[in-house]
Amino acid sequence: MNFIKRAFWSVKARMGKSILLLIVLTVISVLVLSGLTIQTAADQSSILAREKLGGEVTLTVDREKLMEQQQGENQGGGRQRFQSFPVPIESAEELIDSNYIKGYNYYSTTSALAKDFTAVGSDDTADSSDQGGFGGGRMMAGDVSVEGIVFSDSTSSFINGDASIVEGRHLTKEDVNKDVTLIEENLASENDLKVGDVITISNSDGTESTLEIVGVYETTTEMDERAQDFTFLNPYNQLLVPYTVANTLKGTTGSIDRAVYYMKDPADIQSFIADAEKSAIDFDQFKLDANDQLYQQMMGPIENVASFSNNVVLLVTIAGAIILALIVMMTIRERKYEMGVLLAIGEKKGKLVSQFLVEILIVTVLAMGISTLSGNLVANQLGEQLLQQEISQSDGTAETPASFNSRRMPFQPSNVQDVDTMNELSIHTTGEDLMKLFGIGMIVVLLSTLIPSLTVLRLNPKAILTKQD
Repeated sequence: MNFIKRAFWSVKARMGKSILLLIVLTVISVLVLSGLTIQTAADQSSILAREKLGGEVTLTVDREKLMEQQQGENQGGGRQRFQSFPVPIESAEELIDSNYIKGYNYYSTTSALAKDFTAVGSDDTADSSDQGGFGGGRMMAGDVSVEGIVFSDSTSSFINGDASIVEGRHLTKEDVNKDVTLIEENLASENDLKVGDVITISNSDGTESTLEIVGVYETTTEMDERAQDFTFLNPYNQLLVPYTVANTLKGTTGSIDRAVYYMKDPADIQSFIADAEKSAIDFDQFKLDANDQLYQQMMGPIENVASFSNNVVLLVTIAGAIILALIVMMTIRERKYEMGVLLAIGEKKGKLVSQFLVEILIVTVLAMGISTLSGNLVANQLGEQLLQQEISQSDGTAETPASFNSRRMPFQPSNVQDVDTMNELSIHTTGEDLMKLFGIGMIVVLLSTLIPSLTVLRLNPKAILTKQD
């Protein structure tokens, strides 16, 4: 009789053991498929999050290293004041053509005195600026903050949705070296300003810049309570200008405070940094700071669930192979006499092993069919519970104490941003998941069948029959 037919008859004749084997294989298949499905969903969510958030790398002065160098040079005694270094434009431009970035921006920040308009919250009139100095309660820091940039639409406020254009246009690369500005809607309303008007600002040395208003924006940034004493901290008093204008007020040229590079994929941050280290940038003075906190915050729970599901697949596969091997071994031991008779009448050992494989495969195909129908349901329930547990844990540890926020210095902006974690997985079984399940199932079946079979079939037919109880 053909060994395939014998396999079908054997499965049917041993219905009880076949059902037991079906249950074991179904449980194994469902757990493995659930783990694979959750992994796939986590990978897809990771891709979506990376496309949504991206990542940032900032080129700025390495303050810690410079302080160490200056302290070393000052070992002879005396107190040496820390000297910072601006970032040369040439150094920043070396990285803007990288294949890893989708955009960039330069920042040069300062403050200025309003000459022919009044800052929001200021008690001074525009005419008081002609009296000299910063009198009448106007702080030495100035009335307005001046943010020198290249692209206004890629500043953090516009990216996060805290600011939006209400009139006019954004600043672009074409505005570099031009005297133009964006002003906030409240500042424009209080001074009856509109697009096309001009305003004048100056630094403490009297250097003036006359700027044409090319756009008006509104901001929802929370008001800093210290803005009562420092009007330049009021978000309504922030002027967005080309970085060349800010440099003019600061008395510098050809440099910036920092350069920010926006990554296509946060996963490429380390590759970008590695390439940058091969450039001519002096990393004894400057450093690249990676900022993918939003991505990590959003993806943290999902990555933990994916890691857990990966462990589930591994452990279930190993445990399933061991359990299945034990079942097959007990089955083969019970069928020693059958094998001895078949071998005695001339059946080849390879066909006997093939018969056992076909028997297990018949049950395995049924188990995989059942798991395909039920795997989505189990994966959704398991994935949802694990994800919510991870979110609860991350919410409990991710809050920043209020006392930390209160210790910021007046000139130090808050970089803390709120972002919702990924709290949902789109779980569904894919063809790739089924192929992986089939591959894992075949490995488990082969190992759990071949190893027990070889321990018995290494004996000759006479030895098998004579040792039969």
